[in-house]
Amino acid sequence: MLCARVWRGLSPLCRGGHLTAWTRTQSHTAAAARLDLSGIYPPIATPFTAKEDVDYRRLEENLQKYNKIPFKGLVVQGSNGEYPYLTEEERVEVVRTVRRSLPADKVLMAGSGCESTGATVQLTEKMAAVGADAVLVVTPCFYKGKMDSRALIQHFTKVADCSPVPVVLYSVPANTGLELPLDAVVQLSQHPNIVGLKDSGGDITRIGLTVHKTKTQDFQVLAGSAGFLMAAYCVGAVGGVCALANVLGRELCELERLCVSGCWEEARVLQQRLIEPNAAVTRKLGVPALKQAMEWFGFHGGACRSPLQPLTEAETQQLRRDFSSNGWL
Repeated sequence: MLCARVWRGLSPLCRGGHLTAWTRTQSHTAAAARLDLSGIYPPIATPFTAKEDVDYRRLEENLQKYNKIPFKGLVVQGSNGEYPYLTEEERVEVVRTVRRSLPADKVLMAGSGCESTGATVQLTEKMAAVGADAVLVVTPCFYKGKMDSRALIQHFTKVADCSPVPVVLYSVPANTGLELPLDAVVQLSQHPNIVGLKDSGGDITRIGLTVHKTKTQDFQVLAGSAGFLMAAYCVGAVGGVCALANVLGRELCELERLCVSGCWEEARVLQQRLIEPNAAVTRKLGVPALKQAMEWFGFHGGACRSPLQPLTEAETQQLRRDFSSNGWL
C-alpha cells in the first residue's frame, strides 16, 4: 500500500490518523507522471443474463470489439456499468475480467467509489490488485447536505493517500445531486496521487475554470459526456469518458482526432450530429437506452438489472429517431 503523506506527529491517514499536510513522494509522483489520461474512454455497460447474473461471456465479446477501436482505455464500473446494483465481489470480478481481455497498453480505470471512506479505500485496493491502472472515485452523496468541501476533501484525500494507483475524481451531479465544489477540486489537484477529474456536469465555464485554476499542477480534466466533448477540448480538457462511445466509439475517437488536430470546422459538424443521440442515451432515457442502442450497433447490451426498467415502445421509437435523424441508423 502506498501512502503519500508526511505526517506531523500522527499516524498515516490510511491507518486512522487525521489530515494535516502532504508532500509528494517519489512513488506517487512517478506513478502520476506515467499516467497520461488523454483520449476517449467508453464507460462500459455490464451485460446480464436473463436471470440478471453478470454475463461474463458477452462482456468478453464486447471487449474484443472494443479492442479494435482506438480508445485510450476503458472505464469499468462507472455509472453506465450499473455499479450501484452490483455486489462488491461482482464489481471486482468484472474489473478482473476486463483486465484479462484488455491490451496492456490500454488504460483500465475502475470505479471504486462507495458511500463511506473506509469502504472506498478497501474497494480501491481490491481494484488495483486485479489490474486497474487508476480508480475513478465518485462523490459520496447519501448525506449530500453534509458533503461540503471540507468533508469531500477529507474523503478524497484519504482515498488517494491509501490508493496503490492514481485517483481520478468523478463529479456526476445528474446522478448524485451533488457537484464537487471547484475549491475542493483545486485543493485536491495538488495531491500527488490525484491525477484528474471526470466532469459530467456539462458546465463548460466550470470546466474551463477548473483547467485554468489547476494549470500549475499535473492535473487532467476529462469531459464526462459526448454532448460537450468539443467544447471541453476548446477550454483545455484532454479527453472524454463518454457513454455514447459504447455505441459510436470510432466516431468519438474521430472527434477527438479532429479537436487535437485543430480541424474545428469538421469537428463542429461531427459534434452537432452526436448531440441528440448522446442526450438520448444519457440524461433523457439513460442506461436502458444505451443498452438498446448497443444492440442495434452489434454489441451486447441486453436488459438492465432491476429495478431499472426496459424502454417502453414509445421510448424505443424516440431513441431510434434520435439516431436515424442524425444519420447513424
